[in-house]
Amino acid sequence: MNHDKDISRRWQLFAITAAIVYLVWLLAPVLMPFAVAAMLAYLGDPLADRLERLGLNRMWAATIVFVVIMVAVVGVLLLLIPLIARQVENLINNLPRYGDWAQNTVWPWLQARLHLDPHTFDSDRLLTAIKEHMASIGGVATAVLGKVSRSGLGIAMWLTNLVLIPVVAFYLLRDWDRLVAKIDGMLPRSIQPTIAYLASESDKILGAFVRGQLLVMLALGVFYGAGLGVVGLTVGPLIGMVAGLLSFVPYLGFIIGFVAAIVAALVQYGDWTHVLLVCGVFVIGQLLEGYVLVPKLVGDKIGLHPVAVIFAVLAGGYLFGFLGVLLALPAASVIMVLLRYLIERYRMSELYNEAGPEDPVVAEVEVAVHRDGKVEARVEPPQDDQAEP
Repeated sequence: MNHDKDISRRWQLFAITAAIVYLVWLLAPVLMPFAVAAMLAYLGDPLADRLERLGLNRMWAATIVFVVIMVAVVGVLLLLIPLIARQVENLINNLPRYGDWAQNTVWPWLQARLHLDPHTFDSDRLLTAIKEHMASIGGVATAVLGKVSRSGLGIAMWLTNLVLIPVVAFYLLRDWDRLVAKIDGMLPRSIQPTIAYLASESDKILGAFVRGQLLVMLALGVFYGAGLGVVGLTVGPLIGMVAGLLSFVPYLGFIIGFVAAIVAALVQYGDWTHVLLVCGVFVIGQLLEGYVLVPKLVGDKIGLHPVAVIFAVLAGGYLFGFLGVLLALPAASVIMVLLRYLIERYRMSELYNEAGPEDPVVAEVEVAVHRDGKVEARVEPPQDDQAEP
């Protein structure tokens, strides 16, 4: 009877979880402002808690933190948008120089090394295509506004999302602890301790990722942009910002930024001095990231393999679009907590610990597992039952 009741309870929990996942997938197109607002509220909750401990009530603490976050966001946007616009315009103006460098240096070198037909690379057509795409990137705001302005519904949705983010973020920040307590109170008592433990572990990892990784991205973007600007690259700040933004995927920001900076140095100066200076900037940046920023700001709590990070980003984008890309790594971090818990449960189960019947074939193999993970197997010689004559 108890066994049947336990199975029924598990099926009920599975059905509730499946329904929640299906609703999230179904409502993904409209969840973007709520996801961004929840991230802002999550970032500000620890500061609001500290203000509460200093004697402020939650309303005043949430208001102060909300104003600080909004001022910071608006300030960053006002600083970055003109800078990015100038850098993109500068890049477009320098495209002819990149085309000449490709035509007179890169293509002949590739043709000589790979023995290709001289007409394999049509640099004029490639340059024209790049100009068209870069121009479209430079005017992306105009294109978006033009598209939105052609539809009254589009204007309404755009303005609604723009207004929803700060409004929802404020209410979530104000009621964050109360919402957590209500969710905890609605959990089945049989699984409440387990869910509370997993939520606590997930909070530690999400705190390390969301707060730490954002600071790492910002620090690397500023360092690479300033370093490449000091070297003298006209598009250095843009390359640095892109490298910092992509640094949440291991080595992706470094590779893209390093290659782009090397090409920019060769086109702009054409000497090895500036190439070596660019190499020095990225070497220092990698040392700074690996030995200072990540250990201090993120730590080793996340523990995601680089392949797992890339897969999480691609899978999130495929399933939920930009919302999936935005939440891919936090979701992957929580999934890692669940997997570690399931692995521990498996190692404590009878399936793992219970000894089975002896296998006559495997019994002849003596296996030794060392602390460093090395496995040694020694096959016992077969026993000769017949006596020697």
